Amino acid sequence: MFPTCRVSLQARPSVRALRALRVEHRTSQLGSVRLRSSSPAVVPRITTHYTVYPRDKDPRWEGMEMERFADEADVVIVGGGPAGLSAAIRLKQLANEQGTELRVCVVEKASQIGAHTLSGACLEPSALNELIPDWKERGAPLNTPVTEDKFGILTKKFKIPVPILPGLPMNNHGNYIVRLGHFVRWLGEQAEELGVELYPGYAAAEVLFHEDGSVKGIATNDVGIAKDGSPKDVFERGMELHAKVTLFGEGCHGHLAKQLYKHFNLRENCEPQTYAIGLKEVWLIDEKKWKPGRVEHTVGWPLDRNTYGGSFLYHLNEGEPLVALGFVVGLDYQNPYLSPFREFQRWKHHPSVAPTLEGGNRIAYGARALNEGGFQSLPKLTFPGGLLIGCSPGFMNVPKIKGTHTAMKSGMLAAEAIFQKLTNEDLHSETAGIHVPEYEDSLRKSWIWKELYSVRNIRPSFHNYLGLYGGMVYTGIFYWIFRGKEPWTLKHAGLDSAQLKPAKDCTPIEYPKPDGKLSFDLLSSVALSGTNHEHDQPAHLTLKDDSIPVTKNLSIYDGPEQRFCPAGVYEYVPLESGDGMRLQINAQNCVHCKTCDIKDPSQNINWVVPEGSGGPAYNGM
Repeated sequence: MFPTCRVSLQARPSVRALRALRVEHRTSQLGSVRLRSSSPAVVPRITTHYTVYPRDKDPRWEGMEMERFADEADVVIVGGGPAGLSAAIRLKQLANEQGTELRVCVVEKASQIGAHTLSGACLEPSALNELIPDWKERGAPLNTPVTEDKFGILTKKFKIPVPILPGLPMNNHGNYIVRLGHFVRWLGEQAEELGVELYPGYAAAEVLFHEDGSVKGIATNDVGIAKDGSPKDVFERGMELHAKVTLFGEGCHGHLAKQLYKHFNLRENCEPQTYAIGLKEVWLIDEKKWKPGRVEHTVGWPLDRNTYGGSFLYHLNEGEPLVALGFVVGLDYQNPYLSPFREFQRWKHHPSVAPTLEGGNRIAYGARALNEGGFQSLPKLTFPGGLLIGCSPGFMNVPKIKGTHTAMKSGMLAAEAIFQKLTNEDLHSETAGIHVPEYEDSLRKSWIWKELYSVRNIRPSFHNYLGLYGGMVYTGIFYWIFRGKEPWTLKHAGLDSAQLKPAKDCTPIEYPKPDGKLSFDLLSSVALSGTNHEHDQPAHLTLKDDSIPVTKNLSIYDGPEQRFCPAGVYEYVPLESGDGMRLQINAQNCVHCKTCDIKDPSQNINWVVPEGSGGPAYNGM
């Protein structure tokens, strides 16, 4: 059974590491692929992953044992974040209240619960109050109530204060500044106390289906595959975990959710999702500059008026003078020369920001994509055998810059709908995987729906000639005065991947060199994320066509992936022949932000899960 295997499987990485000391390093046997054009040029093969090159056609896999162990649960939850853990907690609360046996399993790709979690974060406690009313007594790490709220517009040298009026989305009265990874870890502890089975270090790699097309569960990823795609001596097949209902709470732009959108046509009646990238650092600053409970947000410089984005600077009260700061850039930006990371670095030199950081010490760095489509971009949330919860479908309130409370509430509503269905003695399911449409009905009646509807036009209102300033005027009139009750719904600009202009039509951006005090280079930043992957495995950043990066992305857009990636995963290097360039993918650097999958103008990059436990090792980000 799965609990028994849990011990042996968690030991697996250590066993592999010991064996690896005795195994001679394999030289990658990458082949080459001819460009799919009239050109006779040949480019090195980049992608070796089985999702692109199936193993049943690879003679190196002949005779390999491919049977997977399978286990059963009532409910399987993919993703140990706020939504997934809230769903698990609520399910077990209901089961324990009614004396019902209910097996709930949560699989999480991070090595520890919370290790892949990154957010600002300023937490609105509404959903937490509903889920665990005695959270203070239980020691929830909400240590910093907001005491001061500031907002401003930056020019290159000045900050123009903007009053935060009651009722505006940016008002944080009653909220808490948190280190979300610590909060998620605490949620995991509450879940385990209730009997939820948590399995960190297991990446859900595949959706399983019944013969009738309904979702059957998930399979975890195989391990022990060499970089060239061949099986190692230590190859082990992943596990299957079957359930009556499977919840997908992978976070923004989930790997499995992408498959489900296509399989069930879930995005048929909504707008394309639009995204942003959020970059974050944690600093230890001079205690004299520390203002615990202060929240600061800005828009404007260094971005132009037509590039959506802004900054945050939060003063934590964690026993030492810590601040969390970050920069968000909408991924619908147009200039391929823009680098979100370098915009973040130069923002820190602004006269209103630099004094807080001077003399301080940067101790953490990370990045993550976030949903910005809001109400217009919500897909169909239910399908036979499964549900979408949290930031996977996208419940973030963009003007608030908050999605944790809505993610948690979506998980709770899903749990209540599922429990009612599973305990219905008269239940007759038309499919093997149980369909729970009541979840979406509950959402439409909840405060989530009302909240997202009221702010639905704020983000798309920035698509106007005045850009940022036109959007702020619209927000002031139609949200603050009319509370989002205007009888129209604005549309987004379309897919973020379609927004880049050719490089020839744009002006290169000259970024200042990092000074090593306030601003830093990319690789030293990634080192602070604790990111690590098994080196000898196929790159999980897969390409549908290995020739596209050079023939399209580099030739038309000057290789934007080397700038929009916040971890230095992509770089163009000269061919060994000296005749042309090739794309090099440094997959070990990947912080799992998913930006490349979203922004790639060719939509040629497909992010899939690496071996479980790989990725960043955030400590309270």
